Amino acid sequence: MNNYEVQQIAKQTIDFIKSEIKVGMSLQELRQIAESKMISLGATSFWYWEVGAFVFSGDETTLSISGKRYRTANKLIKENDIITVDLSPQVGNTWGDYARTLIIENGVVVNDINKISNTEWKNGLLMEDKLHRELLSFATPKTTFEELYFHINDFIVSNKYINLDFLGNLGHSIVTDKLDRIYIEKGNRATLGSVRYFTFEPHISVKGSKYGYKKENIYYFDNNILMTL
Repeated sequence: MNNYEVQQIAKQTIDFIKSEIKVGMSLQELRQIAESKMISLGATSFWYWEVGAFVFSGDETTLSISGKRYRTANKLIKENDIITVDLSPQVGNTWGDYARTLIIENGVVVNDINKISNTEWKNGLLMEDKLHRELLSFATPKTTFEELYFHINDFIVSNKYINLDFLGNLGHSIVTDKLDRIYIEKGNRATLGSVRYFTFEPHISVKGSKYGYKKENIYYFDNNILMTL
């Protein structure tokens, strides 16, 4: 499989679990459903510390930890809840990388952001969309990872949000060995155009809030135009 096909495994899995989420389901069960679905769609392994689905809910959506330390919390899904699911399917040496924060109201996932009743949650997801639009308008093949880091972090602050990432970065290159990744971080002067694919995954919150938001896509340049994989 190529990167597009592996990324489709992740996207289809998110779509699938939206219909499978039930009030009272444990986060461990949700993780198992997601990982089993990726395997059924063709994933042969999971590249990020062998965890296919990182699942957080409620006040744990602000957590940002290394995959080496991740443990799925012993929590049940509530009738009104916020859940972040981050997927890492792999086929051979080819990766997918895709995350979404899902909002559950009255027991069902709300697919239309504008129909979310909880204003704080709605605004958080709208801000994620705004950040991805800013990436598309700002980035060129000659933009460095560091330039993107400073621009987006300034943009986050100017919109009264904070970056929750435990290392402060916003994404990374897609490679075949996780130790070879380079990051959207201070000091990385490689250009975006020097890598085949990179992720953009701002993890944000409002200062003092219990809730965090993440939206992750893989991006690449096609004739100098930034595209979503």
